[in-house]
Amino acid sequence: MPDLTIARLAAAGGVGVETVRYYQRRGLLAEPPRAGAVRRYGDSDVARLRFIRRAQAAGFTLDEIAELLALDKSHDRPRVRQLAAARLEALAARIAELEAARAALTRLTRACASGEAGPCPILEAFEP
Repeated sequence: MPDLTIARLAAAGGVGVETVRYYQRRGLLAEPPRAGAVRRYGDSDVARLRFIRRAQAAGFTLDEIAELLALDKSHDRPRVRQLAAARLEALAARIAELEAARAALTRLTRACASGEAGPCPILEAFEP
């Protein structure tokens, strides 16, 4: 039974009211009819909002999340796996980039700490 206002739905999902409205405009969340002066949301709306947030935390875009939500109804597991594999590949690439950045910054930090006179190698590395 729907009994949450949009503010309570947002709080339950850990987002702001404007985020809920944005998800509604994007078609990710339904906009229930008004019950009197306000719209009322239920447990399924909270679950969907939390799904969206968890999927975003995993790195899925809102377009990909919309597809995942549609796939949930179709039970197209191969496509879900394909989307997840693509996300894993993108995460692996990003991790490699971050590890390279960490290694470079570690080298620069050591060079800066060497005590030699002159400009700091860290600052020089970021100059155009």
